[in-house]
Amino acid sequence: MDYFQYKNGSLFAEDVAVEKIAAKVGTPVYIYSKATFIEHLQKSQQAYRELDTLVCYSVKACGNINILKFMAQTGCGFDVVSGGELYRVMQAGGDPAKVVYAGVGKTDNEIIQALKAGIAYFNIESEAELENLIQLVKIANRKSQIANPNAALRVNPDVDPKTHKYTTTGKKESKFGVDIERAEKFFHDYGKNNPVQLCAIHIHLGSAGHTVEPYIEAIKKVLALIERLRSDGFTIEALDVGGGYGADYVTGTAPTAADYAAAIVPLLKGKNLRLILEPGASIAANAAILLTRVLYLKKGGEKKFVIVDAGMNDLIRPPLYGAFHFIWPANVSEKLTPHQRERDLKLTGTEVVDVVGPICEGADFFAQDRAFPPVKRGDLISIFTAGAYGFSMSSNYNARGRAAEVLVDGSNFSVIRKRETYEDLTALEK
Repeated sequence: MDYFQYKNGSLFAEDVAVEKIAAKVGTPVYIYSKATFIEHLQKSQQAYRELDTLVCYSVKACGNINILKFMAQTGCGFDVVSGGELYRVMQAGGDPAKVVYAGVGKTDNEIIQALKAGIAYFNIESEAELENLIQLVKIANRKSQIANPNAALRVNPDVDPKTHKYTTTGKKESKFGVDIERAEKFFHDYGKNNPVQLCAIHIHLGSAGHTVEPYIEAIKKVLALIERLRSDGFTIEALDVGGGYGADYVTGTAPTAADYAAAIVPLLKGKNLRLILEPGASIAANAAILLTRVLYLKKGGEKKFVIVDAGMNDLIRPPLYGAFHFIWPANVSEKLTPHQRERDLKLTGTEVVDVVGPICEGADFFAQDRAFPPVKRGDLISIFTAGAYGFSMSSNYNARGRAAEVLVDGSNFSVIRKRETYEDLTALEK
């Protein structure tokens, strides 16, 4: 569940009416629910309690340091893919011993930063990367005392999660990781007598998955690999099964953390493996809305457009992935109050519109041919399930300042990132 609900036709974030936030902060604005973040995180932590499990929240999904701070306070670890994300985790008080670091193009400076921090695992994506890491560790050991790092080999089990081609990462043709057929040779070449302890396996099938079966297939393949590696004398202490667990962009369409665990836990019981998870969207997606305001109504041929003040620079998922976000006015009559988020919610009194932004691109849309209640200039509109890859993928395209971010905690709310000004946009150019 999440904590964005309509009360008497008005949308609330926890106990705060979103129109109150808009009146103080303006629009567009990302509004986060602390209770939703924590509830989804704790569901993941509880679902796998039978195993030795570390949940590492994926920072790339939504990385405001104020959010990372309260996530860390719940005992959460973090999945990072850049030096900037690791810096955010450290600024938020995250424990580096609970950090896993993925990414195909880690720079030398980023690797040295992570070595000094003492992260849990480097997720290794290629032979060339591991060779470079080994050399950097040797140099670092000559200059100062650092602990030899642990590493997990990212293996592509060649399993299709049946999601968008841009978010599929576990197939053989992916730029990420190594083919499962190469994994044994990889361990024989690098798994012994190196300053980098290659002692874990990492997989990541992709994002926005909606079935459990691909994870079952992938884990079975990897467990067979681990058994062969152990029989050859290699120590495999952990299995990182990545992220990509689906979120309810449409009500009731994604498996829950308990659903995934019911299938995964029996496979790993008695295998003497620490389990690492990297959930992002399944924790963050429903923890935020993007609140925007109607600027104009316009007709073009047979089409009707609702033009709002948020644009694709604020939320690029619809044009980038063809992603669906449920969209509805923040204030509606009781008969038009949605009880669930459907892909085509056709209630009596709605009309078919495109909801678009002000960016000078034909791809600047949030919804096309969508049934929608009548609205007028100045009305507030909520774009739901915007917490994952919303603000974190936003940009300054068309010289637009990025939106403000607001965190709601019960009946209180606070600005956790100020709206960017024109001065902010040019500050680094002077």
